[in-house]
Amino acid sequence: MKAVWYDAPGGPEVLNYGDRPDPNPGTHDVVVRVHAAALNHLDVVQRNGWYAMPGFTLPHIAGMDVAGEIVAVGSAVTNVKVGERVVVDPSLAGVPDGSAYANMGDFYGDLGVIGATVAGGYAELCLAPSTHVYRIPDSMSFEDAATFPTCYLTAWHALFEVGKLQPGETVMIHAAGSGVSVAGIQLAVARGARVLATAGSAEKCERALELGAAAVCNNRTEDVTGFARANTEGRGVDMVFDHVGPALWAQSTFALRPRGRIVNCGNTTGDTATIPSLGYSFHMGIQILGSDPYRPEEFQPAWDTFCNGNFNVVIDSQFELKDAGEAQMKMQSNDVFGKILLRP
Repeated sequence: MKAVWYDAPGGPEVLNYGDRPDPNPGTHDVVVRVHAAALNHLDVVQRNGWYAMPGFTLPHIAGMDVAGEIVAVGSAVTNVKVGERVVVDPSLAGVPDGSAYANMGDFYGDLGVIGATVAGGYAELCLAPSTHVYRIPDSMSFEDAATFPTCYLTAWHALFEVGKLQPGETVMIHAAGSGVSVAGIQLAVARGARVLATAGSAEKCERALELGAAAVCNNRTEDVTGFARANTEGRGVDMVFDHVGPALWAQSTFALRPRGRIVNCGNTTGDTATIPSLGYSFHMGIQILGSDPYRPEEFQPAWDTFCNGNFNVVIDSQFELKDAGEAQMKMQSNDVFGKILLRP
């Protein structure tokens, strides 16, 4: 099969395009012919050597978000068959014995992830456990399906399982142009919450309004705390959904109502954030919640919600597989709204 991989960390120049061995399914695995794969920031972070997930090894084929057609099944697979159109759950928690990826489900240790610790979708073929593929409705394209797994499950788990977001609450969501925030805005609105969105440009703010945000703020030129308070009659927001990290941490803290919570699922601007005031934090009962990995049982209800809801699928751009380096450079430019796709 054709694939893009790297043998050592570095810039886009370390990416190789060429032939790699086809994957061999275990008895409980399937092989998916990739029709679309979406990029994520982790692809670039691990390629650069800035951070690596536990269990990561080289050489590596990235690509956590995969949609395609099943072309081979293991001998014990009965739930799906060759020819079916599927999206892949990349988390390897709950994988059955007999899969090549069994026993990689340590949530707080070496949690295996397709495209992050094992070979992913930057290839013509991708191996997946048969329990971790979900049928794509006939009316949905491979491209739309590929925007779903990482972003929507990350947002779903952070907002609802960890943050316990309730109808009628107000949540502030940063980096509105990112894939996970595009998902988060729409999931929160669908749940009946009110969304205040921030982004780094006027254009991205306008597009966040189109996704359902009630109000928007340019977080590079405006006072984010003042924006949050002005849009909650001075009370503060119930929740901040954050994956930006230190760049907006202080403003997020002061934007919260008493007993409000920050739910954090990323560190795009750095790995060290300073609590701006311990006195304010304990006096106001501010909660800081880390969003851990989602569980296997969350994928189906999130997927059903995506398939049955009126969600706006936002695809920024598409590239051929051989141009994966160019696609990653575009992602690093931050001139992106929505997902970037590769088409093997």
